[in-house]
Amino acid sequence: DRLDMGHCNLALAIQKVTEDIVIKMAREARRITGASNICVAGGVALNCVANGMILDLGAFDNIFIQPAAGDAGGALGAAFAAYHIYFGKERVDLKGKPDNMQGAFLGPEYTDKDVQIMARRYNAPYDSMSTEGLCLMVAKLISQGNVVGWMQGRMEFGPRALGARSILGDPANPEMQKRLNLKIKYRESFRPFAPSVLAEDCPKYFRTGSASPYMLLAREVSEDIRMEIPADFHTRGVKEKLYFKRSTLPAITHVDYTARIQTVHNETNPKFWSLLNAFKDLTGHGVLINTSFNVRGEPIVCTPEDAYRCFMRTEMDYLVMNNYIFDKSKQPEREKTDRVDTFELD
Repeated sequence: DRLDMGHCNLALAIQKVTEDIVIKMAREARRITGASNICVAGGVALNCVANGMILDLGAFDNIFIQPAAGDAGGALGAAFAAYHIYFGKERVDLKGKPDNMQGAFLGPEYTDKDVQIMARRYNAPYDSMSTEGLCLMVAKLISQGNVVGWMQGRMEFGPRALGARSILGDPANPEMQKRLNLKIKYRESFRPFAPSVLAEDCPKYFRTGSASPYMLLAREVSEDIRMEIPADFHTRGVKEKLYFKRSTLPAITHVDYTARIQTVHNETNPKFWSLLNAFKDLTGHGVLINTSFNVRGEPIVCTPEDAYRCFMRTEMDYLVMNNYIFDKSKQPEREKTDRVDTFELD
């Protein structure tokens, strides 16, 4: 316990120093350039708490963090440098759009035929339905406490699941955080999850000030959904604090009443946006838990076979690929195996 507390203190100190440096750099950039907008990149730009503090400075009208802000994003920077510097091309007027990456869905996608071939290989039964029917069905399943693997369209560019390779759950379910960690992600039960929220409804649940399509801003949950804490809350143990119901969406509310939010926009991900709307119609809240479609220590799934194997080796209840839905209870018993660690746990 003493060693764990030492690690916590060290992590806190590193975070505070990082925040101080980031804020000083942002202020200096504003002083030198006079620019009212700021772009942030590099691995540190994945620090959603520090990004939120830049926004809270009030020095900038807009903040943009490239979704693959770490080393992987260097390829995008190199391409833009060549486009503007070597070829002398002008920058494009976005005409009010937040960016031109169209949701960062730049990876591979798989056809209905690909899903069908995988299903035949594993003798995996499934149901097929229209997009509208699928969204209604999946919204209902999640509202009933089920965990759903969701694989749609082109894979995300960057480390965040943005509704293309995601595991989804109900943030209002007080047991969902623990269940997802222990039974799906195979990691410590205290680890938090991020919410995906309808962009137009975001101010109802979070103090934002900016869109966050790439899940790179930590924002406070609104006063309207917070729960009153007891007078002795701050003297309680860590686990007691973690599992105290702090808001009406407990699975995505951190101990400090923040959440790492993703705003979902109809223009960039209409299917995921439709699912959130269907869920809102059923439950009253257009917010879902969104965590990456993988288990601890393994990369995010890419292909239909990746998704099916992860689905079968965890306690996910349903898998959705394109407009096909796989019910765990109907899958072949021989494929329901204990999880095999292909990769060393982080």
